[in-house]
Amino acid sequence: MKRPDPETLWYGRHPAVLALLPLVPVYCGAVGLRRLAYRLGIRHRQRLPVPVIVVGNLTVGGTGKTPLVAWLADFLRLRGFRPGIVARGYGGRARHWPQQVRPDADPVAVGDEPVLLAQLTHCPVAVGPDRVAAARALLEHDDCDLILSDDGLQHYALGRDIEIAVLDGVRRLGNGFCLPAGPLREPARRLQEVDLIVTNGLAARGEYGMRLLPGDAVNLLDPAQRRPLSAFRGRRVQAMAGIGRPQRFFDDLRQAGLDIEPHAFPDHHAYGPEDLAFMETGQPLLMTEKDAVKCRRFATEDFWAVPVTAELDVRFGERVLELLEARRPVVEE
Repeated sequence: MKRPDPETLWYGRHPAVLALLPLVPVYCGAVGLRRLAYRLGIRHRQRLPVPVIVVGNLTVGGTGKTPLVAWLADFLRLRGFRPGIVARGYGGRARHWPQQVRPDADPVAVGDEPVLLAQLTHCPVAVGPDRVAAARALLEHDDCDLILSDDGLQHYALGRDIEIAVLDGVRRLGNGFCLPAGPLREPARRLQEVDLIVTNGLAARGEYGMRLLPGDAVNLLDPAQRRPLSAFRGRRVQAMAGIGRPQRFFDDLRQAGLDIEPHAFPDHHAYGPEDLAFMETGQPLLMTEKDAVKCRRFATEDFWAVPVTAELDVRFGERVLELLEARRPVVEE
């Protein structure tokens, strides 16, 4: 019997979940012991001299964290902050960590999402498995007065002032089980501890809604060349996505009226020219910005990236500022 994929197993009602349920208490027990170690001081949480905002999720897979981090960077910079960004650098093959990430950095070395964030925000970015070390590297080399952590909700070594959890408005928490029977990295009650919940899609009570709006397609070889998605109507278009939930990207293109042939790849896939054997002469290829940072080196004139912009409930930004002000240390005169 073929093993079901995580999408079917975690977000459906597949009977194979029953076989994995006995492993859930083992996983949750390990997670709970690790958190307890930080609470008791057995493991040390390190505080930085600047505020830290962690943007993460409770589930495995993409929920829209990276666009939200980019939105926060722009929002805070417009209000006088000098944010820096830290991330894991998932998939990066650098030999030494942490690594400073520039807009033209090699995604093979430092990961695709950090390069994308550097391009989108023009903020200092540092990556590494140890987010504390990455943050300290930013503070040492750049004039940052606030740190944004892309992911890292479960990276408890990094002290934080604000925790933001991002949910998928459609899939929510899936079947509600922790790994491996479900998609949860921590029990659902963890959401009661975060400061803010942002929902990519329809928000429930107490949550802040976020929409990801696709923009004009950008040519990979000539970024000055842009086309509205409507320009691709009336012909067959190849579409490619190696993100946490490729279907969302394909749905956006179809809603724009495009006739697409979808090609889904694993999240953080390391693309090579051999992956594009499906391409036919004269057909355009549309991809996400995250894919584009890895495909630019072998792109042709028919390769296009489709950017997305986060649009958030206006109250969300106000609440972030309120929390930053409330947690600012009091300086005695």
